[in-house]
Order: sequence, then structure tokens, then C-alpha cells
Amino acid sequence: MKKKIARQALLLFITATALLACTSKQAPDITGTMVKNSSGLRISPAFFPLKPGAVSPEGWILDWAKDAAYGITGHLDEYSPTFGEAWKGYGFKARGATANGGGWPLEQCSYWLDGAIRLGYILKDSALIKKASARLDTVVGGVLRGGQTFIYWLPPKALIDSTQGWVEFNSWAHSHMGRALVAYYQASGKERVLQALTKVYRNYSLPKLIEHFRAVSGSVNIEPMTDTYLLTGDTAILRNIKSFGNTKQYQALVANWNASKLEPGHNVIFYEDIRVPALLYQFSGDQKDLSTTLTALQWAESTNLLPVGVTSGEEFHAGIGATRNIETCDISAAINTFNRLLEITGEEKYSDKIENIFFNAAPAPVARDFSTMCYYQSMNRYNNQLPGEEPTSPGKDCFKFTRLGHSVLCCVANNCRILPNFVMNMWMATADHGLAATLYGPCQVKAVVGENNSVSINCQTNYPFDEVIKMSVIPSESAEFPLYLRIPEWCANPSLKVNGKSLKMVKQENGFVRLFQKWEANDLIEIGLPMTARVVQGNETSYPQISYFDNYHKMAKDTTIRNPYACVYYGPILFSFPIPDINPDQEVSGAKFNYALDVKPEDAQQLITVERTKMPDHWNWSLTSPLKLKVKAREFNWIPTENKVLPEKPIENGTPVKIDLVPYGTTKFRLTMFPVTSNLSHK
Repeated sequence: MKKKIARQALLLFITATALLACTSKQAPDITGTMVKNSSGLRISPAFFPLKPGAVSPEGWILDWAKDAAYGITGHLDEYSPTFGEAWKGYGFKARGATANGGGWPLEQCSYWLDGAIRLGYILKDSALIKKASARLDTVVGGVLRGGQTFIYWLPPKALIDSTQGWVEFNSWAHSHMGRALVAYYQASGKERVLQALTKVYRNYSLPKLIEHFRAVSGSVNIEPMTDTYLLTGDTAILRNIKSFGNTKQYQALVANWNASKLEPGHNVIFYEDIRVPALLYQFSGDQKDLSTTLTALQWAESTNLLPVGVTSGEEFHAGIGATRNIETCDISAAINTFNRLLEITGEEKYSDKIENIFFNAAPAPVARDFSTMCYYQSMNRYNNQLPGEEPTSPGKDCFKFTRLGHSVLCCVANNCRILPNFVMNMWMATADHGLAATLYGPCQVKAVVGENNSVSINCQTNYPFDEVIKMSVIPSESAEFPLYLRIPEWCANPSLKVNGKSLKMVKQENGFVRLFQKWEANDLIEIGLPMTARVVQGNETSYPQISYFDNYHKMAKDTTIRNPYACVYYGPILFSFPIPDINPDQEVSGAKFNYALDVKPEDAQQLITVERTKMPDHWNWSLTSPLKLKVKAREFNWIPTENKVLPEKPIENGTPVKIDLVPYGTTKFRLTMFPVTSNLSHK
């Protein structure tokens, strides 16, 4: 790992040199704002995010985005006072609210505002922009009229004095409001927004990053703080960031995490906290900071990673299992962490992780019309009674689809960030004045490249439901600039054509192909990403034996769990056996699911059949998917129970059958982690 990080540091140093050469004269408008001064960075990001609205969704992603705006994201403030009243500067009645207007609603409402303002500008939805910006303008105005933090109506001790009540969530919420304001400034260009960010973060001392993942920390303010520094070059902000990295407490944490001295904790806090050292790495240039993040990530994924690309969390890490759950907040937090790692390192593996999560985990907990959602999802959901024993946190009805997802409102709000954070980062700017195609799907990007030339690139594709991506490059005038095209790790035989001519692909170490040429209007790029079926085997594991699970259900006490399972992928999509539903809370009565997978990993390409049909006129993650797989299985006598959700051993007999699989994200009830037959090589 150390050698790899050293190579990566050299690559990023070269990138930093290129960027710093231009920032001495002010960097070009590569992010839709202005990188005023990055001289405080020791390691420049490999990629730079574009402003909200620079990338416009098309096709199936546009369908989904519009449903979000028409549904939960566009109307959440109408459903609960938490979203209608928080951040207005007064107290109100809501769960976790303090009399002075602080507490839990600040966290939950800032999640929603962050997602809503991004989605509004992405869709150019004037009503949503007006709704979100009015609330954010209230915060900005409060700061500029004398407020010392984003919680402008309260003194700074509300973020640091434990006697104030909910102080930890106040500082945590503060960071998420900071992210919303950064997005608002980037999209709108309103200088008063940047003035408010600068005023607050010039005088904000980052609190300590806690070694365990049991309590939220205001140290995550380093993310919007970093963005504010890049937008302003303010030396006081830089000094605050560096001071945090020099503390003895932080250095001790670095030593312990790098030594894998970590313990299971709250999964949202985990994804948020591990991002902090990687962000600091840009300022310190110390490889130990980056490796702190990567070591923590590897530790958690080795023991808790579920097939949709997110580690389990109920709300604490819960091991690997067919009915272990993922909190919807985890999806948002994981995507944000991988987006940041993609920016910092430029490595395509983080794009692969994001796509795995977005194409699979993201749609599962949301109704097909985006009107309701649930708090938790699991890989296998056999019926509305199994899984039935709900995690103690947040408790009753956390599997149920409702307009708010649960009376604990973090997930319904965080869900609003998932889609816009994917769309925004489908393309990123590069330090050499080019663009990188980092995430694939139908879209259009408009940005500034080369020597201050504007360009539009139309990306026509049904990916990931299709293998071909066609790009039409339309510069304002003929111009030279580089384009970086990501080649997913799962794709063994990609192809590339420019204006009909096949090109030899030279894949860089970071997983991207660089095209540098003089681009003319309507130059055409065609990328072929042939997909193959893959069978991935594993074993369930026991729950972590920690005090959090002491009063949990019976399965949490079983330390012998090693049940074998197998999953099926096609390209970036995870496939499931669908259990038909009447609605997201009710399966069709009597539907069978007692099947064991009977395809060896080495035979997957030959024995799994792909069936394609036309994309629907409107995409809503229906079970009538344009992409299905037909696989060999064995029907056997099996009735799972709450504490035995998979057979303990491979199935020796059963009736041979062929079953149809659909994308995991289209299902509400499903079999995804399959029992296996003895025909499979058992781990």
C-alpha cells in the first residue's frame, strides 16, 4: 500500500504543479466559480467538481430526477415542521428540537436543503430553487447581520458548550449547512453567500475528530471549510485547517487508525469521519493522512460490505448477512466520501464504487414514484414479515414506506442528496483545463475548457442498461483540450472510436484513457463497455459482539454464522430474483423464492443468458426491466426464519429450474444473496 500511495503522491504532485502554475494568475473558471488560490495545498485534487447545473441529466436519469422534484425532495418542507421551520432562528416543537431553535432538526433540515438546492439548479427548476434559496438566504442574512456561525441566532457556545443541549448535533448540522451554502454559491454566484461562508470559517476552530464512530463530530466542517478556502484563498481559513492537523489528538488518531485500531460504530458517522484525514492530506502532503482514510475504509469493508457497495449499519456496523440492513443515510454519506476520494486521487475505482451504490442501493428504499421511502433496506426481503424484527434504532416501522420514511427524519432528508450528488459528479474538471467523464449515464455537460473555451458534450446512452456510450463534442470554436474517459474495472474488453475510427486504448494507471486533440463541432466519441455476467460468492458473518447489540434479536448473539451465499452481477448492476409487489409494503401473496443458485463463477458467462427489451418511455424502476438475466437454479424445500435467513450448507438436491433476475434497484421484495448448491465451489 505504501508504494502505491507514493506513486499516487507523485502523480498528484505533478497535477498540483500544473494547477499552481495557473493559479498564480488566477485559475480559469473550471468549477463554475473561481479557484482563487490553492497555494496552501501541498497536494492538488486530481479532479475538480463542476457547479450544480453544469451537468444536466437526460433520459432515464432525468425521469428519476423529475420524480424526486415532484415527490419528496420538492415538498419535504410541507410534510413536517422539522423541514418547514428549522434554521429560521426560533424554537418550535419537533422531535429533538431545543427551545432555542437548535438540536436535531438543524441536522435533518440541512441535509434536505443541501439536496434540494443542488437538484433545483440541476433541473433548472425555478420553484425548487426559490424554495431552497429563500431558506438559505435566511442563514446568509443572519450571518452577515452579526451571526458568528451558521446558527446565526445563537452564540458560538451553542456549538462547543455541552450545557447548551444537542451541542454535538449543532456542530454536525453546521457542517451540512456549510455544504449547502457552498453548493448555493457555486450555482448562483451570489457573493454574499461566499461572504457568509468566509466570515464563519475564518473564525471556526475545528473540534477534535473522535477515534470511535459512536458520536458525531464537528470536525466534518473541514469539507465546506476546504471548499471555502479554495474559493477565497483566505489565509485565516487555511490556518484553522492546518492547526487541526497539528493537534496531538489528531496525530494519535492517525497512528491508531493506520495500525487498524478501529472498532465498529455508527455507519453514517464512519463514512463522514473517515473523509476528514483525506481532506487534510491535501494541505499536509503527508501520506499518513490519506492512508488513515484508506485503512479505515478497508477495515470496514472487509467485515461489513454488502453486495450493493455499502457497509451494513443498523445503525452500527452489523456484519455481512442477507437481512443485515443499510440505513438510507449511509448511501448518501458513502457516495459523498467516494466522490471526495475520486477528486483527491483521480482513481477510477471510486467511480466504480459510486456507480455500484447509485445503480443498486439508491433506488431500493424509495417508492417508484418518489412519494414514499423507508429507513432501512436489506439484500433479501422475503415478505412484509421477514425481516420483521426491526433494529432497536430507530425502532418500529423502520422497514415501512411512508412519506417521511420514519419519525426519525434523517434518512428522508439525506435521500434528497443522493441523486444530485451523482449527477453533479458525472463530469469533473481537470487541472490541465480538460474534462473527465467520471460516472456514466445519459447527460449533457457544459463547461469551460482549454484557453477559456466553452464546450457542450451530449452523452447519449441507456447505460448501465446498455453497453454503448455516444458523446457528441460541441466546442464554441475549434479548440485543443484533453478529455479523460473512465474505463470501469469490471470491463475487460472496452472499445473506443473517435469520428468512426477505432483507437487503441492506453489505459492510465488511474483507470482513465486520455484523449488530447483539437476538437471540432460535432466530433463523435463512442465508448463500448461490454458487460459480462459474474457470480460472486461469500459467507455471511456474525454480528460484531459489541454492547450496542446486547439487547438485540437472537441472531446478533450467534457467533457461528458462516452461511454460504452467491450474488449475480452484470456490468455494474446487481441482480435479484424479484418477489412481485402490490406496493412497497405488500408482496404478492404466495410468491415463490425458495431457490438456490446453481451456476459456478467460472461458468457465469456461458450459462447466464441476457435478455434485453426497449427502455420504457418513462423510467421509474419498474420490475418490467429492459435488462433481465436467466440463470440456472434449484428449487428446494426451504422456509427461512428470522434467525436462519439462509441455509447453513450448500443444497445437495432440489429440482433444476431456470429463473429470471432483474436489477436489484427495481425490487421492493427480493432474493439477492442466494443460497448455493453443492455444485458451486464453496468457500
